[in-house]
Parts: sequence; structure tokens; C-alpha cells
Amino acid sequence: VQLQASGGGLVQAGGSLRLSCAASGRTFTNYAMGWFRQAPGKEREFVTGIRWSGGGTYYADSVKGRFTISRDNAKNTVYLQMNSLKPEDTAVYYCASGSPTNWRRASEYDYWGQGTQVTVSS
Repeated sequence: VQLQASGGGLVQAGGSLRLSCAASGRTFTNYAMGWFRQAPGKEREFVTGIRWSGGGTYYADSVKGRFTISRDNAKNTVYLQMNSLKPEDTAVYYCASGSPTNWRRASEYDYWGQGTQVTVSS
């Protein structure tokens, strides 16, 4: 199973980025997908998750209203649209796949992408 995250970069505060995570090696539609992030010196934290059907989405309070997760099962890809970015959003963003009962718990995801760096300048 491979998850390939991409789309990170450097953006000014207030700007937007869209991250992508392409999955291969497992039946993509059977599993939920999540995005986590980890800033230097901090623990990895939940950002957002989406059910396999796309019918249920979950967000951390810190990104609610600014970030949107979506998935295209035909392309085995999940997206994270990030708007109104803030310097505190700076982190390495990871996509993950699994069948979580607690969406915010990283240990409940089976597979992880390599991470993509997002840097928001003030």
C-alpha cells in the first residue's frame, strides 16, 4: 500500500493550497482517509477525515470553515483544500488510510504517506 502526498509549498498568510494524496495497493473505497499534521517540536495532530463514501467528514476545530476534505474514488485520491491559511498552519501534512473509530487517534490508521511540507509566512 502506498500513499503519495503532494501539493505542499510556501504561501503567504491568507492564501490557499490544495494537497492531494494518491493511494495505491488497496481497495481505496473500503477505507476512510485522514489528514494529520506535525509542526516542529509538536505531536502529530488530526486535521480532517472523510468516510469511504464521502458522506461523512470530520474537522479539527482549528481548521473548521477554512479547510475542506474531499475524495475521488475513481482516481483513488483524497484532497485537502486549505483556504485562509495562517502561520500556525505551518507543518508537515500527512495523509493516512484506515478504519478509525476515533478519527483523531493516529494509531487507528494503518497506512501513512510520506508527508508534504506546508509553510505559511506572515
